[in-house]
Amino acid sequence: MGTAVESANKEVNGSVAVKNPTVVFVLGGPGSGKGTQCANIVEHFGYTHLSAGDLLRAEIKSGSENGTMIQNMIKEGKIVPSEVTIKLLQRAMQENGNDKFLIDGFPRNEENRAAFEEVTKIEPAFVLFFDCSEEEMERRLLSRNQGREDDNIETIRKRFKVFLESSLPVIEHYTARGKVRKIDAGKSVEEVFESVKAVFTPKEEKAD
Repeated sequence: MGTAVESANKEVNGSVAVKNPTVVFVLGGPGSGKGTQCANIVEHFGYTHLSAGDLLRAEIKSGSENGTMIQNMIKEGKIVPSEVTIKLLQRAMQENGNDKFLIDGFPRNEENRAAFEEVTKIEPAFVLFFDCSEEEMERRLLSRNQGREDDNIETIRKRFKVFLESSLPVIEHYTARGKVRKIDAGKSVEEVFESVKAVFTPKEEKAD
C-alpha cells in the first residue's frame, strides 16, 4: 500500500502531453455562478472544463486504490494533498487532447497554487474571478432548489468564510502579476457572460 501521492504518480508519468496548454483558473465563491459561466465558455470558446471536485468524486467512484485512499482521507476529515488533485488534473488534460482548459475550484489556497506550478510547470494564462457580494450569493443559494444538504444559512456562511480566507491569497498573488480578470458576478447570467466574452475575445477580433 503506497501513499495516495505515490499511486497518483504511478498513473501519470512525465508532464502534460499537450505542449504548453492554455490554462485558466476559475475562482468564485459558492453561488457566484461560475458553473453556469464555465458551460458558456466551453460552448463558445472551445475550452474543456475540469472541476477538481468532480475529478476527486469520479476517482472515488472508480474504486481505484487511489480513489479509496482519497475517500478515506475525506472520511477522516483530512485534506487531500495538493499533489493528488494536481495529478488527477494532469491526467484529465493528457487524456482529453484539447489544449485549452478551464480549471474550476482550484487552486483553493496558496499551497495548491504553488504546487500546481511546481508539478505541472504550467502558469495560468489568467485567473477568471467571479466577484459577487455575500448577500447575493446567499440569496441565490437559498433560492435554488438543487436539494443540496449544505445549502442552509449557517453552512453557507461557513463556506463563504472558508472561500475568502483560503482563496484571497491566491487572487492577490495573481493580481500582483496582472493575471486576474475580475468579473462582476452580481448581474444577470446574460450580462455576466457579456463581460466574460470580452475577456476571452482576442483584441484583434474586437476591433472588427
